[in-house]
Amino acid sequence: MKNLTLTIPDNLQLTEHETKRFLAAKMYETGRLSLGQAAELAGMSKLAFSEILSDYGVSIINYPPSDIIKDAGRF
Repeated sequence: MKNLTLTIPDNLQLTEHETKRFLAAKMYETGRLSLGQAAELAGMSKLAFSEILSDYGVSIINYPPSDIIKDAGRF
């Protein structure tokens, strides 16, 4: 895993932990990370991470609508 240094404006008052959770949630939302990878980045278990996703407006169901429609046609 790579290390990355971010400069966050002081007025955001974010801790390192909060920043990691936000970044992990958004990377999961965009499909860049799996649930397990995002949980690891956030320093949490998969269950705990899945429970905080809604705090960031991210759905646990990360499945593109086009795939849902395609799969629904199979039934």
